[in-house]
Amino acid sequence: MTGEHAWRRYVALGDSFTEGIGDPEPGRPGSHRGWADRVAEVLAQSVDDFAYANLAVRGKLLQQVIDQQIEPALALLPDLITLSAGGNDVIRPGADPDALADKLDGAVSRLAATGATIVLFTGTDVGFSPVFTRIRGRIAIYNENIRKVAQRHGTLVADQWALTEIQDARMWDRDRLHLAPLGHHTVARMVLRTLGVENDLQPMRPESFPSRTWRQSRTDDLVWARKYFVPWAIRRIRRVSSGDSVLPKRPEAGPYARTDTTTAL
Repeated sequence: MTGEHAWRRYVALGDSFTEGIGDPEPGRPGSHRGWADRVAEVLAQSVDDFAYANLAVRGKLLQQVIDQQIEPALALLPDLITLSAGGNDVIRPGADPDALADKLDGAVSRLAATGATIVLFTGTDVGFSPVFTRIRGRIAIYNENIRKVAQRHGTLVADQWALTEIQDARMWDRDRLHLAPLGHHTVARMVLRTLGVENDLQPMRPESFPSRTWRQSRTDDLVWARKYFVPWAIRRIRRVSSGDSVLPKRPEAGPYARTDTTTAL
C-alpha cells in the first residue's frame, strides 16, 4: 500500500549514489537500480501520470553536477527534486566544506525558484569505516552547512548521518564506497519517510559476516586496496573520472515501473 502524494514529475540529481552504483539491476547487465529508482517505483504506484528522470552520473563533483544537471532538470519542469552532491569533493584532500556549501546554496536557490519540493542529503557518519573515518569531521561540517542551506530555502533534508542502519559495513558494496542493494533499499525507506509517503517497503537486516581471522581481514584489505583504492587514486592523479564517458540513465521524465521483480530488495 502506498499513500497518496502530490508529486507528478520527479527528477533526481547527483553522482554515483543517486545513479545507483552498487545496486545492479537483475536481468539488465550493466544497469543500476539504486534508492532513487526504488523511491520512484513507490511514488508511481499511486499516481497514474507519474514521470521520473534520473540525471545523476557517477564520479561527478559538485560543480559538474551544477553545470551539467541543473539546466536539464529545470527544463523537465519537476515538482519533486532530489539533490545529493559534494560527496566526491569532500573525500578529496584539502576539500573546503564551506566553499562547497556556497556552491550548493546557489544551485538550491535556482531549483527552489521553481516551487518544486526539494530534498537534500547529508553525508553518512563514516565513523565505522577504517577507510574514511579520518574525514568524519569534514563530512560533519559539510552536513551542518547543508542543513543551513535547507533552512534558508525551505527544503527537506534526508539525514543519512542519523541513519544508523547504514553505519554498518554489510550495507556497503565490496568497493567500500558505494551502497550495496540493501543499503539502497534502506536509504529509499528513509527518503520516503522524509517525504511523508506511506509505503510497504520493509526493514531488512544484513546477513552476519562470516568469522574472519586477523590475517584474513588484512588479506581482504590488501585485495580491496589493489582492486579499488589504487585505481581510484590513479584516476585522481590523472584527473580522470569514472563518469567521463557515462550519460544519465534516464535523461527524460517518463513513466516508471520495474520490469524485473525477481528480488525482494
